[in-house]
Amino acid sequence: MASNASKLIPSDPEKVTITRNLAPTIKIFSAPFLRVGRIKVGGRGTIVQLASGNLAVFSPVALTDAVKSEVASFGNGQIKYITALDKEHHIFLEPWHKAFPDAVVIGPEPLLESRAKQGYSNFTKDVWRVFPINAEGKAAFTISEEFDREFEYEYVSAHANHELVFHHKPTRTLIEADLMFNLPATEQFSRTGVSATSGILTRIVNAINTTHGSAIWQKRLLWYALSASDRTGFNRSMGKIAGWDFDRIVPCHGDVIEKGGKWVFEKVFSWHLEALKKGK
Repeated sequence: MASNASKLIPSDPEKVTITRNLAPTIKIFSAPFLRVGRIKVGGRGTIVQLASGNLAVFSPVALTDAVKSEVASFGNGQIKYITALDKEHHIFLEPWHKAFPDAVVIGPEPLLESRAKQGYSNFTKDVWRVFPINAEGKAAFTISEEFDREFEYEYVSAHANHELVFHHKPTRTLIEADLMFNLPATEQFSRTGVSATSGILTRIVNAINTTHGSAIWQKRLLWYALSASDRTGFNRSMGKIAGWDFDRIVPCHGDVIEKGGKWVFEKVFSWHLEALKKGK
């Protein structure tokens, strides 16, 4: 782990991480996380049990003894897929792969360079399954037969953080990292004794990254900043995701949207979906 990561995560994650089952085949781990060491946005890892019993973890959190115990009693206890959902969500890849060396590590193409710049070690090429940026490579990309049978996925390379978004079809669950926030991070800070809304910077970020009401500030952030470099490509990705049949959204930052997630998604990304319809 790079030295600056210690400012972002709790000093004793064992005490503050919350484990919860969303469905018989989905388990989440919610923990405190500080953006730039100050802003309370929370962090969340998700584990999905495949029909084979194998497990897939997305945006893994700290691998504490309690988390290890939860994994051991879930499915066949074997993590086969470890996914960094974007070029920022990779802090704990190494300890998870050390514990489960047979797993493949999945991530967007810029992640390897990002890890190197931040002082993280990279894995050998045979471990990685890297989503390519180019359109032809994205269209042909596959992970495995058992994985692809249960998941739809989209690489939103037009997003500033190069987002990977997954839809677990059997449970109608969308799993994402920084594509959409649902702040405040109430569940993720519920064991800390500190309010998830305390601090002026946190309150500002919460107001921007909410899905409540019109979600106008998050819509503006997505439109004018996070998709600005390739809005046409971003719009296409949002159109593809909007075509999936999901109801629940599991974000890495903020609370889980248990029901009505498709409606929330369409609201937050309405400008992009409308532009797509107009051919923009």
